[in-house]
Amino acid sequence: MIIVVTGGSGSGKSAYAEERAAALGRGEMIYLATMASRDEESLDRIRKHRERRAPLGFRTVERPFDLAGEAQGWAEKSGRTVLLECMSNLAANEMFMAPRGPEGAAARIQAGIDRLREKCDNLVIVTNEVFSDGGGYDETTQRWIALLGGVNAYLGQLADEVWEVVAGIPLKIKG
Repeated sequence: MIIVVTGGSGSGKSAYAEERAAALGRGEMIYLATMASRDEESLDRIRKHRERRAPLGFRTVERPFDLAGEAQGWAEKSGRTVLLECMSNLAANEMFMAPRGPEGAAARIQAGIDRLREKCDNLVIVTNEVFSDGGGYDETTQRWIALLGGVNAYLGQLADEVWEVVAGIPLKIKG
């Protein structure tokens, strides 16, 4: 089962995705966190996120880029549920932090998602809806939005279910 959860900043999408993943999880539950630890503020956010997730039974794996590399170390499917949080961080990291640079970022992300699909029974992916606020961004931000938009469209095609969370209310888009 592949579930994509989207929404704006602070919409409640992460909490909803965590609930869905926890309800699906019968075997190993992995929280694949994509936030990069660049400074004290990000380290503090990562710590708070880990504390909030601890009671849910997830094992946290920090993976700011190269999803395919992480999944290669996992055994084949065994009831595993993976919650990937969040695609917008991953897209930015692949553009700006990955050793291979921005070229091919979409292909690397898609290959990572495909590899994860081979290694888990359930995959829940959180992403941001950043396409309806009107624009007016610089060229770099527009390239990131285009990358995220393409990846989100790919995820929407793969997904069994797509949900948008608005003001804490999950709305089913697909499935």
